[in-house]
Amino acid sequence: MKWHNWRVPVAFLAAVILLPLVVGSYSTATEIWIFGILAVSFNLLLGYTGLLSFGQATFFGLGAYTSGLLLVHYQPNVFVALAAGALAGGLAALIIGYFCVRGMGGIYFILLTFSFNLMVYFVAYEWTSLTGGEDGLGGVGRPGLSIPLFLFVSLKPHLSYYIFTVVVVLSCYYIIGRIVRSPFGKVLQLIRENETRASTVGYNIRLYKLLAFTVAGLFSGLAGMLYAGLFEYVPIEVVEWSTSGNIVFMTLIGGMGNMIGPLLGAGIFIWLSDSLSVMWDRWPLILGLIFMAVILFFPGGILQIFSRFARSLPTWKASDER
Repeated sequence: MKWHNWRVPVAFLAAVILLPLVVGSYSTATEIWIFGILAVSFNLLLGYTGLLSFGQATFFGLGAYTSGLLLVHYQPNVFVALAAGALAGGLAALIIGYFCVRGMGGIYFILLTFSFNLMVYFVAYEWTSLTGGEDGLGGVGRPGLSIPLFLFVSLKPHLSYYIFTVVVVLSCYYIIGRIVRSPFGKVLQLIRENETRASTVGYNIRLYKLLAFTVAGLFSGLAGMLYAGLFEYVPIEVVEWSTSGNIVFMTLIGGMGNMIGPLLGAGIFIWLSDSLSVMWDRWPLILGLIFMAVILFFPGGILQIFSRFARSLPTWKASDER
């Protein structure tokens, strides 16, 4: 199903307006957008390059801690905090990715990313004087949006921070979309489909994988800063391996290999988590069952269900007219 150009911005505008009403709070809606861009950036690895990383929480957490510490001690402009979070995630991804893409792919790549994630988690857990350890990093504060000599907007109100997050996330979404459609993105998709052929025609496979890994880490770090500002606190969970697993879950349940699926997956995951956790202590069991059902019957994710439904509509109308 191909949408006309005008339908895409209308759909996003409707989502921006209706999401807080559907989930019941600006805080939850903001969290959905944050994890949405986190899943979209991860999809650049899994869906477009064919790299399954179990370590995206590393860059998400480092971005949150870096910007959080900056906000605790210096209270900079929000754009400085965003740049610091993105830089921390991108630089860490460049260093870690250098070692991960040099080895064999497949299970070895997964284990390497997972191992680095565990290492960063234990450093954050033990370095209590810097990160707060198990108690997390408190006193972060929400930065203000200031443009010297022009304006200052407080981001303390939940509505203001929601609007700011949406603008940042949709800007990142647009940039990632341009990357996917660029010649660089086409090479990544060639690597995903046939790595041997891509190497044969002269592409440096390791370099392209490293660049994809770095770009994904950069946007993950930026999402980490938004998360730290949302709760004005950085919990140790931001670097836990379970967070990396949740990012994979969001991407798969929404539908990988496209730009919309991960956003849907993040929204469904966060909404279900918040709704089910107050109803039943064993709520992850329900999420696991939903995940199994989607993987077994709809490997293309929730987006595949919507696409099938949309394709069936013209057939139903035609048969009704006859």
